[in-house]
Amino acid sequence: MQLFWHKGFHDTSLKDLERALEMHPGSIYATFGSKGQLFQEALERYAHLALIELERTLAAHESPLAGLAAYLRQLGGLRDQTVPSRACMLVKSLLELGEREKDAREKAEALLTTMEGRFIDSFAKAQQTGELDEELDPTRLGRRLQAEVMGLRSFAQRDVDSAAVHALADDMASSLEALRSSAH
Repeated sequence: MQLFWHKGFHDTSLKDLERALEMHPGSIYATFGSKGQLFQEALERYAHLALIELERTLAAHESPLAGLAAYLRQLGGLRDQTVPSRACMLVKSLLELGEREKDAREKAEALLTTMEGRFIDSFAKAQQTGELDEELDPTRLGRRLQAEVMGLRSFAQRDVDSAAVHALADDMASSLEALRSSAH
């Protein structure tokens, strides 16, 4: 996963995979079927880990909005981490993959939709508990949050100061907290 996340699908060679997996080409193909299938498994692993982190953060907070705000603030620490890339692997894949890699592209799209759905569910739950005004649209809010997360991760990929990423994440979280219903 780390190799694909860092280099992308096209720039990851079979030799790179051989070294990273400590496998011969025949073993790679016997185990994974193809480079494309291995890449899709890497996308699934990346998305699974991201979803676990989101769920862990949501569960640690008393309300959906507090959990989502905390998740954004966590992402503010992207420049403080040693990771293959600070940009989202799924978004990087969507930007890189063409029609020839239709299956992998559809996989990345589906995984992003799953995360977006989790955001939407959190906003709907906040609405059900009275934390979020009934007039607000959970779907629209979930999509907006997804776009903000994608943008924050892209911003963190740039050569910017860690404090700037933290500040931006905090601004986004504060904006989300401002949605809290006055009745709550």
